[in-house]
Amino acid sequence: MAARPAPVAPATSLRGFEHINRYWDKVHHLYAAKILPGQFYVTLHDEAIVTVLGSCVAACIRDRVFGIGGMNHFMLPDDGGGERLLQPGSLATRYGNHAMEQLINEILKNGGRRENLEVKIFGGGQIIRNMRTLDIGRRNIDFVHEYIRTEGLTLVAEDTGDIHPRKVMYFPATGRARVKRLRHMHNDTIVRRELDYREELVQQPVTGDVELF
Repeated sequence: MAARPAPVAPATSLRGFEHINRYWDKVHHLYAAKILPGQFYVTLHDEAIVTVLGSCVAACIRDRVFGIGGMNHFMLPDDGGGERLLQPGSLATRYGNHAMEQLINEILKNGGRRENLEVKIFGGGQIIRNMRTLDIGRRNIDFVHEYIRTEGLTLVAEDTGDIHPRKVMYFPATGRARVKRLRHMHNDTIVRRELDYREELVQQPVTGDVELF
């Protein structure tokens, strides 16, 4: 039986993304970056980006010609026109309008071209019971659809809505995405995380940094 290839030294992450947790994925034999709510990540290399979504939405965006791309993970559609803080680790990325803008800007800054961008979106599940009058997942889905339309971007795939959390793994170099609906797991951890994070959004100002989870 042939031995599996040993991990090589990880490619250096782009400046500003040193805080993102990266690990060796033994299944796909590459490095993966795990992002949490309010984070995003962009790569020039053949690596994966992973997140788990409840009512949050993740947009996976890449330059289909050059293979530069990334993923964001946001909790709320927008900040109501509040102050922007355009830094990769800032709290502004908890909101969809900033998360989308920053992700696209980082891709373009690192050699991507706007006319080559393609988008895949995931998440927006209604995982919190008895919240039909305040369906954050639906608001997030509606927001990202409108953003894509307004900005003239190309949406090539999506898996949104329903009642299930999702684990998403995205490969910017090829544009491939793998989605696992977490139907049979206990969702208490994801629900508790979202409720705690939502409370944090109320208490924390937009500017400034915090350690997430």
